[in-house]
Amino acid sequence: MMDARASRCIGWIAAVLLLAGACAAQADDVEFSTPVNGWRNTAGDTSRYTQDVHYPAVAVTTPEGQSAFAMIAGQIRATPKRTNGGGAAAKNGKKTSVATMIVNGTVLPQRIEEDGSFSRPWAFAGGSNSVELRTADGTSKRIQFYDAYSNKTRPRLRIVLAWDTDGTDLDLHVVSPDGVHTFYGDRVAPNGGALDVDVTTGYGPEIYSTPAPLHGAYLVYVNYYGQGESGADMTVAQITIITDENTPNEKSETVVVPMRKAGELTLAKKFVIP
Repeated sequence: MMDARASRCIGWIAAVLLLAGACAAQADDVEFSTPVNGWRNTAGDTSRYTQDVHYPAVAVTTPEGQSAFAMIAGQIRATPKRTNGGGAAAKNGKKTSVATMIVNGTVLPQRIEEDGSFSRPWAFAGGSNSVELRTADGTSKRIQFYDAYSNKTRPRLRIVLAWDTDGTDLDLHVVSPDGVHTFYGDRVAPNGGALDVDVTTGYGPEIYSTPAPLHGAYLVYVNYYGQGESGADMTVAQITIITDENTPNEKSETVVVPMRKAGELTLAKKFVIP
């Protein structure tokens, strides 16, 4: 006859197996088409990191012809959908939701389209990278991969702007130490800095990066360009500044700035590259 201790042990093992099965089922609900787990080498890849600007944009889109090596994309099966109250999606009869994307430790909102798809451009550095998607109901999946291309250009400075409302347009403006102003109207600077995309429909991100940041003071501004059809007033901007990404010297700082009304321009952060 089985004693009480053995019975409890078997019960505990069964519970662990059930939990593992539930976690595996949740992970299977999220599918990444890119990136994928494992090893890759992007030598020879000609990735496109900028897109044409059209306002208002109809969706948060990845540029046409974007390289799979410079993109995050996938599908959530049976994703919980909601109509965004008062937003453009609601007025157009579309249902979207928002998930959480974590890219190399940077936490960002991720818009999920009506069919469960998600996509965004992303310039990954060489070495080890990770991407995780978490939905509001706890479904999650994490991808870990290693880019072995040792000569790949590294973004030694990356400034990431995201915000917490759909159907709104915030813009990232960066003034580098030489006085060059990089923004949606002039996205590629002669000093090597560049802004990837102009997101006009909510959440972001907009990302400024440079492989060779100038020494001196950088000014990071956020402009609340417009509400679109969201009807929202206040939105909260999140600015993450990453230096020496994917190296032992990597540093990351995130600041949060409330943006109260369309037309507002705010100096979100001043920092110095020594």
